[in-house]
Order: sequence, then structure tokens, then C-alpha cells
Amino acid sequence: MPNSPFGLRRLLTAGLLVTCFMIAASAQDSLQKWDDVDFAVASIKSADIADLELQELKLLRGIVFGRHGRIFKDVAISKYLAGRSWYRPNPEFKNSLLNDAERQSLDLIRDAEAGKHEQVEPGDMRHYLKRPLTRKLLGSHSKAEWLVLHAEIEAIHGKRFEDQPWLQQYFEERYWYEPSDRYDSKQLSPIERKNLQTIAAAQRGQRNLALAPGDLELFENRLITEQMLKGLSLHELRLLRNEVYARHGRQFRAAWLQQYFFSQPWYEQNEDFLDEQLSGSDKLNVETIVKSENRIHDELATKPITRSLLEGLFVEDTSKMRQEIYARRGKVFKEPWLQKYFTSFDWYKPDPAFTETSLSEIEKKNVAVLLAYEKKAASALDVVEG
Repeated sequence: MPNSPFGLRRLLTAGLLVTCFMIAASAQDSLQKWDDVDFAVASIKSADIADLELQELKLLRGIVFGRHGRIFKDVAISKYLAGRSWYRPNPEFKNSLLNDAERQSLDLIRDAEAGKHEQVEPGDMRHYLKRPLTRKLLGSHSKAEWLVLHAEIEAIHGKRFEDQPWLQQYFEERYWYEPSDRYDSKQLSPIERKNLQTIAAAQRGQRNLALAPGDLELFENRLITEQMLKGLSLHELRLLRNEVYARHGRQFRAAWLQQYFFSQPWYEQNEDFLDEQLSGSDKLNVETIVKSENRIHDELATKPITRSLLEGLFVEDTSKMRQEIYARRGKVFKEPWLQKYFTSFDWYKPDPAFTETSLSEIEKKNVAVLLAYEKKAASALDVVEG
């Protein structure tokens, strides 16, 4: 057994490659007949794939895409396609290359895959359009996977995710995704709404959170403590604070907040609501959340970032944290979504004269730590194939 984590990593990587090679090799006989099929003309029928194992279904999905040269991150699919004489990798692949017959085949394959998964995986939610999820079915997932599973229910109906560019990009790469400017959370069926609640509860349980955005219905007449907020990110705290107002129908000037709450099934806009109408417990809960927000926000400039704070974060999380350090000093951002995000905060004062020299020594060190972590951390897009 290797005595260093790097030796162990090499051993695990080698084992994964051997496993993927064995999977690809064993599937060659069972899938060989599909080499001559023109999926653009002949759609797959249920009876054609009824006896295929899960790994065979996954590789068959790869074949349909592979006809157009799609390059896969999945090692098993990539290895299998590399062994086909007809496969020509196409870095310019787009889902628009697929016709209706190919999409019908992919729908059938993807549904069959979802039915065979031991636990629900990203990409499976269309299989559960009319099926209730359970905590046992959901299993255990990474932070990115939980986010994708939750968002996928909404993406099926065309929701856009402009405040989370990586998530929007993820769904734009899904062949079935059709973004809509008319998305309305009220389109969701009772089963879909229940599934969203089940996913949120399962994620909260895995992260050992006392509460999370979406939970404040249970705290209308109860007080939140700082201990209950432990483990929430700065972004989640901001959503939670504004949820207090959203539960009363408040309209938000910040586009990213209005978009978020408009997509919540429980949100009912109330033009007559005034912030002053908050009850005593609501006001105290806002103060408690603001206190936790300010602590994390201020510590980015006053305390060295520790590894424990970064544990489990993806590139997208650490990048937003790093940009917050710059925003505190007034940096004007080129990315429109990022500029709009920080403009929505009262503390943000844009300074066109901002340079790196505006940062304190602690801020510079924290930026360096975050950049180093970003280079090593796995991107959410790399973790989730879908």
C-alpha cells in the first residue's frame, strides 16, 4: 500500500482506468450491432434495450452522441468511443446537431438508465416527473450534484439560471433543455413541488444544517439562533435573510433576488407590503442573519482564510468569495452578472480607480489562498456529467 496520498491517488486512478477498459471491452460484443445503425433515421424501441445492463445503456447513449463526435468527460464512454473506427472527436459539437429521431432514442435510453440507478443521479429527474422521490432513493451527493438535482426539476420547464453561470452552462449542454423567458414556478406539478422539498431536506440532512433557504415557513413565530446558521455560505445567508421579506410578498429591486423568489412555488407578490410591517420575531431573525453575514463578510478582510472554511467548496464557490474581497474595495467587474450581483448590496461602492494595490496584506494573502485552491479544486462542471 503506498504511504503517500499521491501514491494512493495514482493507484486509484490506475484502477479506475483498468475498470473502465474492462467495461468498454465487455460491452463490445453486446453493443456491436449498434455500430451500423443510423440513429438519425431509426429511433430505438423499448424492446431493443430491455435486456441491456446499466453500463451498456450508458455506452449506447455515448454511441448516439458519438456519431456527431461529442467528447465525453466520462472515462468509460470516452474509452469505449476511442475504440470505434467510426468515431471522430468533434470539439465543436452542439446538441443542435441532433434530430428528432436521435433525441427520441436518447430519451428512451436516459429513462432506462434512470430506472436502473441505485440512487437518483443528475440527469434522472425527467424519469421522476410523475414519480415521488424518497430520501433513500436520493442517497448521498456532492454539493454540486444536489444543486443540479434541485435545479433540474425547474430546468425541465425552461428556467434560466443567469445568476449561476456554470449552472446555466450545464443545462445548455443538455440536449433536452429549452430555456424560456416565461418560466413560472406555478407550472410545477404537486409531485414536482414535493420532490423539491424532499431534495432540500435530504441535502440539509447530509450537510448537518439546522435550516437552509426555503425553510423559513417553519420560523414565522420562532427565533433563529446563530448556531442554527452554522455551515451556510454567505450567499445562502443572503437568500435566507431576504426570504423573511419574500414570505410577506416583498418585491425586490435586485434582479437576481426577484428571479430567485419568483421561481419559488410559495412566493406570492404583494405590492402593498412594507418592510415596517415585519413582526417582532421576523425583525429579530433578520438581525441574527445579518450578524452572521457581516461576520463572514468582514473576516474576508480581517482574518486569514483557513482550510476548514474551504473544505468541500467548488471553484464556483471560492471564485465568488474571492470576488467579494475585490468588491469590498470597489472593483468594477467586466462580467455583467457579477456587477449586478454586487451592485445590489448597499456596502458596494464602485471605484473605477481600483487596483490590486488597494488590497490590504491580509486581503492579498486571502486572494492568493483562494486562487491556489481554485487551481486545485474540482470544478462543479467536471464533477457532474449529467
